[in-house]
Amino acid sequence: MPHRVVDFFRSSNDSIHNIKASVQRRSNPNSRSASRERPTRHSSPASSVLEGAADHLQSHVYAAPPVKMAEPPKEKQKEAHTHHRLSFPSLHLGGSKSSKEQAVNPYASLDWKIESPPAVMHGEPENSTGALVSGQLLLDVKEDDFEVENFSAKLEIHVIHKRPFTGHCQNCANQTTELKTWTFLSEPTILSKRIHEFPFSVLLDGHLPASTDNPLVTIRYDFSAEVTPKVGPVIKLAKNIDVKRSVQVPEQPHHSIRIFPPTNIAASVHFSQVIHPISTNTFTLRLDGIVKHNVDAKSVEYWKLKRLSWKLEENMVTVAPACEKHSPKDPETGVPTKKGAKRTDARTIAHADMHNGWKSDYSPSGCIEMEIQCALPPNAKAACDLKSEDGTEVTHQLVVEMVVVQEYAPTAHPKHITPTGVARILRMHFGVVITERAGLGVSWDNEAPPIYQDVPPSPPSYTCDIPYESVEDLSLSRRSQDTGSRALSPAYEEPPAPPTVGADEVAR
Repeated sequence: MPHRVVDFFRSSNDSIHNIKASVQRRSNPNSRSASRERPTRHSSPASSVLEGAADHLQSHVYAAPPVKMAEPPKEKQKEAHTHHRLSFPSLHLGGSKSSKEQAVNPYASLDWKIESPPAVMHGEPENSTGALVSGQLLLDVKEDDFEVENFSAKLEIHVIHKRPFTGHCQNCANQTTELKTWTFLSEPTILSKRIHEFPFSVLLDGHLPASTDNPLVTIRYDFSAEVTPKVGPVIKLAKNIDVKRSVQVPEQPHHSIRIFPPTNIAASVHFSQVIHPISTNTFTLRLDGIVKHNVDAKSVEYWKLKRLSWKLEENMVTVAPACEKHSPKDPETGVPTKKGAKRTDARTIAHADMHNGWKSDYSPSGCIEMEIQCALPPNAKAACDLKSEDGTEVTHQLVVEMVVVQEYAPTAHPKHITPTGVARILRMHFGVVITERAGLGVSWDNEAPPIYQDVPPSPPSYTCDIPYESVEDLSLSRRSQDTGSRALSPAYEEPPAPPTVGADEVAR
């Protein structure tokens, strides 16, 4: 093919523009004048040889009749330029809407209204009396003669394991426990056009866990209601009840003393055992026994604090149960046995390092004192302490770590301090409880009934225009009139007296 030979002889110094121009000059002599006006390019002898070969080959090409290549149809050209999109039915992005949206009933709507205070369990799970939740379900009927076949509601605890027993198994990851059910309408009922109120209430036991969302598990209280009308789609309502737990904060801070042998250092710490999320707590630390006198060596040993760090650790433990499909079966009975996998996780929710900020006293009875502020940042998303019957437990501890270095100096020259090269790390652990604030609420069993200040202690008095004496006379006159009317009426007759029996008759 000629064009391949041209490509073979084409040089990097020559351009395709020059080759086309030479071919046009050979074929059309009128275009030479136009080509002279263009600026010429100085080419090398090698390029001129190649140009001549190209002209010779192009002349043979133009001598042959032109051959037109068959063009593909327009439909195929469009198909070639169209971009094919790959669809993944099982992949649902967070921002995309679900194709199966819940149908809306045009004849009625369902909503709820919570009348009780926020659900807060006060005290430890062993001593708490629980939380009371009450409210109303509002069924707004928009047309008359709306017939409802069934109306029910239920409250469940929904536990979602983020590291389930078997990955990608919905039954292993989700467990629900039903707490309460309500049946408002069990038979077909015709409702009028208005808002119908259906009250409900439930007492959550104190041993139940509070709502939480941590890296291992999510616990939430799901409230769902369902109305089955005769006409139209089913009306559903799904809500979540946020249940919290509040532990009472002690009035006095906790005092702890730690001794670190073989040294004489003793740490005295005052801290609050109960702290709240997104709050700042203060604890004080004092180190005693940092100075030691050696009488024989006539020297003094000092323990100097170089660095102090604290951190709040969160430890989580849960048991991920297996569903019936993935639980192992008993070889004898063939019944699935209950089995679960223990999941643990630990993370640091707050920490800080300090290299100064304390007071040091190196007298014979000297000490080191400091006041530390322990703050929980909002982005930490700390989970409150939790303990449930299914094995889920969340605990926290405060870890304080200090680095001390030993130095000595002669008794006669206490300012000539020389480091000994001895250093120690002092570490302390304190258990703390992170809990929600109680606010102004109290436990439902400690609530006192309302007291009305404007009502006197005695029953209220009623005003009467008629005096009591006239009322008594009127009642007596009514009685006399009744007796007189009975005497004058012909139908009223005295009953006959029974006949007397003589003594002789009795003897007979």
